[in-house]
Amino acid sequence: MDLIARVASHFEDSAHTKLNAVEAMAAPVAAAIETLTECLLAGGKILACGNGGSAADAQHFAAELIGRFEAERQELAAIALTTDSSILTAVGNDYSFDQIFARQVRGLGHAGDVLLAISTSGNSGNVIEAIKSAHDHGMRVVALTGKGGGRIGEMLADADIHLCVPAERTARIQETHLLVIHCLCDGIDALLLGGE
Repeated sequence: MDLIARVASHFEDSAHTKLNAVEAMAAPVAAAIETLTECLLAGGKILACGNGGSAADAQHFAAELIGRFEAERQELAAIALTTDSSILTAVGNDYSFDQIFARQVRGLGHAGDVLLAISTSGNSGNVIEAIKSAHDHGMRVVALTGKGGGRIGEMLADADIHLCVPAERTARIQETHLLVIHCLCDGIDALLLGGE
């Protein structure tokens, strides 16, 4: 087995996936940046959720907003719903795993807030339930998906924004999600701080 060629193939496939996504995703990512920034400027917050690698992405996003991305600025209101093991295990045990994010959205979310919902397949049951709760609370949703968007793509409201990576392979979707998250962070900073 030629491991160098195998590694090179991953790099090339990842780059091609991202380049192929530009045309489909640039405009909705820009719209998501505007939506998230408007939420923050109005005193709202962003709640982020996902499972596995998507949970890590939710936490990464929240860390970039509470801390900083590439420029010094004030803290921005973002919460990853994936981090409190007591909430996750209590709700998972007492209700169901599908409710671990939905109950947090109902407890923490308010009209004007935004839910950043991440699911590579678009079919994660607990993310779907979180989106339902967000809609019930007058929150907009920015959904990061792939594989055609799945059930999440079908349930989004007109005011929501769907960032669907045009790919089928989970690793490539996750890699593109990370790029999108960095675009969101950069765009928010650009709108808040000005500059090129």
